[in-house]
Amino acid sequence: MGQGAVGPAGVLGLAGVLGLAGAQPAGPPPLLLDPGRTVPPGGEAQSHGRDVDCWEVRKHNSSEWCRFIRSNPDCRLDGGFLNYLEGVFCTFPPRLLPLAVTLYALWLLYLFIILGVTAEKFFCPNLSAISTNLRLSHNVAGVTFLAFGNGAPDVFSAVVAFSNPRTAGLAIGAVFGAGVFVTTVVAGGIALVKPFTAASRPFLRDVIFYMLAVFLTFLVLYFGRITLGEALGYLGLYIFYVLTVVLCTWIHRWQRGDGPGAAGAWEPEAPRDAEEPESSGTNSGDYGEEYQPLLPSREPSLRILTTALSPLDCRKWRRKPWYWRLFKVLKVPVELVLLLTVPVVDPDKDDLNWKRPLNCLHVVTSPLLCILTLKSGTYGLYQIQGVFPVWGLVTLVGSALAIIIFVTTSNEEPPKYHCVFAFLGFLASAMWINAAATELVNILQTLGIIFQLSNTVLGLTLLAWGNSIGDTFSDLTMARQGYPRMAFSACFGGIIFNIVVGVGLGCLLQMTSSQLVVKLEPDSLLVWVLAGALGLSLVFSFVWVPAQCFQLGKAYGICLILYYLAFLCVALLTEFKVIRLSAV
Repeated sequence: MGQGAVGPAGVLGLAGVLGLAGAQPAGPPPLLLDPGRTVPPGGEAQSHGRDVDCWEVRKHNSSEWCRFIRSNPDCRLDGGFLNYLEGVFCTFPPRLLPLAVTLYALWLLYLFIILGVTAEKFFCPNLSAISTNLRLSHNVAGVTFLAFGNGAPDVFSAVVAFSNPRTAGLAIGAVFGAGVFVTTVVAGGIALVKPFTAASRPFLRDVIFYMLAVFLTFLVLYFGRITLGEALGYLGLYIFYVLTVVLCTWIHRWQRGDGPGAAGAWEPEAPRDAEEPESSGTNSGDYGEEYQPLLPSREPSLRILTTALSPLDCRKWRRKPWYWRLFKVLKVPVELVLLLTVPVVDPDKDDLNWKRPLNCLHVVTSPLLCILTLKSGTYGLYQIQGVFPVWGLVTLVGSALAIIIFVTTSNEEPPKYHCVFAFLGFLASAMWINAAATELVNILQTLGIIFQLSNTVLGLTLLAWGNSIGDTFSDLTMARQGYPRMAFSACFGGIIFNIVVGVGLGCLLQMTSSQLVVKLEPDSLLVWVLAGALGLSLVFSFVWVPAQCFQLGKAYGICLILYYLAFLCVALLTEFKVIRLSAV
């Protein structure tokens, strides 16, 4: 399970640290990723033949399903804590296959909830705290840390999918499918909800960079390979985009005569959460002065701990509608586990969200979480000298540090090194997102085998829709609240990070020192339909918006939504072979 080095030493070490993807064993280059099919035409399928493709399990008699799954190497799910294929074909009898699919679908929805809650309430706040401690300007933080936070589910899902040649189609379908969805349905919905005038320069800048990234991906698919230089070029393109944003901002402020601290009117700001921030214990300012204590009092550590671990607020619960309560009940188990394992540093609070007993507990639980989710617990269960497990050593060291921190700090004032908890929370929440993304990819691969669907169509539908739910609701909410320009900028600006970093980093982590080329073989017409649809949607907006003098109304929104429906119909007809290439 060792990772090789790519170029500069340590590039692939990131995969080992975050547990995103293991390097492929050394072998004859190039590494084959097949974004058009469920099973690659190379690798294991070549040596065993088409008759052992896992996709064909439903063609056998139901009494042979379990033996087929267990004996076929193509049916092995890499990573993850649950073996979904054995569960559906071995644990459940064939007559209960609809029940198994229903349970898997519910678990799939819950995985999207886990991804959303982790990114929104734990990953993004810690990234914000890190950018504040690093004293980054708002525009730099917006296109780096904020983009990383908003696109974390998409990027992690893409990187995990690229880690296995059989699921590479999920990555291509999800990245391109989410791009089509956000730039058509979400952008069109904003124009329908509240017609507005788009910001000219940011829109043209973002669309041009986005089209460049799509064109680069189209070339990679056309030539069927991506080299080390091209993978690094993806990341370099994003760095150039960040520098361009910084330069444009500086020029815009200079032209207006503002100081360096003034924010331009056209700059996208961090979207506010649709849900109000939860109140925590003594922080009751949101409810008026009647809840403020007359005299300052010192709360005992046990009460601070129980209050900080409570994901529910009784006063807020009574003021919310029934559907909010239902969704909150679904999120409570996730939030409770995350509160136990992920510290959150909030620069907007006077105490920086310092909860002394809980933060001391995090010193133990966060490292333990990291090693138990790394490679699905493989490293955490490893025994040192065959005697003492790694998780036991981490627990002992963490407990000692927790006792030292508890003795040397107070409940009222955070220590000077409190910012370190932001980095610990960033790492822990990243491991949570990576673990959930791994399960997500595995269950989508299983559903593809059950229904005999390609990974590409699963990526452009279920995975793309699931990862875009948060963007859809937050952008439409911002538009309804009177910020359509901000929401529209987020549609085109934020998605650039997903495609450039998702494809670039995903392919980069598959390369080793002896295998510096990743080969992509899109033998499915659906891949080209997907790439062409995204390119055409960007060209449409690039032509329409300036032609209308950046005045966007209902006609623009209706055209975009109709375009997406037409694309979806063509994609599904292509998947089911109604539309196919004529034989040459």
